Parts: sequence; C-alpha cells; structure tokens
Amino acid sequence: MDDYVARIRRHAEIEVRELRPDSPASLKRLDLGAGSGIVLLDAAGKKLNSEQFAEWMGACRDRGQRELIFLCGDAEGFPERLAGQASQRISLSPLTFSHELARVMLAEQIYRAFALLSGHPYPK
Repeated sequence: MDDYVARIRRHAEIEVRELRPDSPASLKRLDLGAGSGIVLLDAAGKKLNSEQFAEWMGACRDRGQRELIFLCGDAEGFPERLAGQASQRISLSPLTFSHELARVMLAEQIYRAFALLSGHPYPK
C-alpha cells in the first residue's frame, strides 16, 4: 500500500484514512467537502476495466473535480448519509476481498490510471 501511495503522490495529493463505523463519532470525522466526489466501492457498482477507470478519472479531472473520496463499506453496506451523497459506485471485482486487499487494489488502480493518463509505460 505504501508503495502505491508514494507513486500516486507523484501525480496528486493523497490521504489514506481508515474509519471504523462502530461508533457514531467515527463517521462524523469523515470530512465530505461540498466539492468532493464521493465514490463508493460496491460489488453492485459500475464495472470498469483499467482503461475505463482511467478515462473516468481523467473526465473528473477535466471537469475540474479537485477531490475524489473513495469509500469501502463493510458487509452491511453504507450508511444512508453516505450512500445518498455518492456521485459514483464502482465495483473492483465480483469477488469478495478483505478491506486491506481492496484498499491495495484500489491504490494500484488509481496509480495505473495516472500512469495511463500521462502515457507512462507501467500499464503494459
């Protein structure tokens, strides 16, 4: 995870936070700015390949989207407050992964998207 976060930092600011929704205070700490794009990782979400994901991120950038917040929910899904604010739902895979592995896979795909958008040879 640390390796991909360091790679992403070459292209954009990134912050990784883990919040446990087992207390109401945990979700209150989540700062959802008015201009933030909220992206839920959801098995029932839109299925994108790496190129489509990169195109989507590029379109967000081109529209002036300054911040994307990716959220990985628990087995119960997302609280209504968060689900209602989502601008996108994306599926990483129809398979089920642990939160730790899903975070690494997401970080790798974000880095891969930046590499694709900048013409870097990494995606080959």
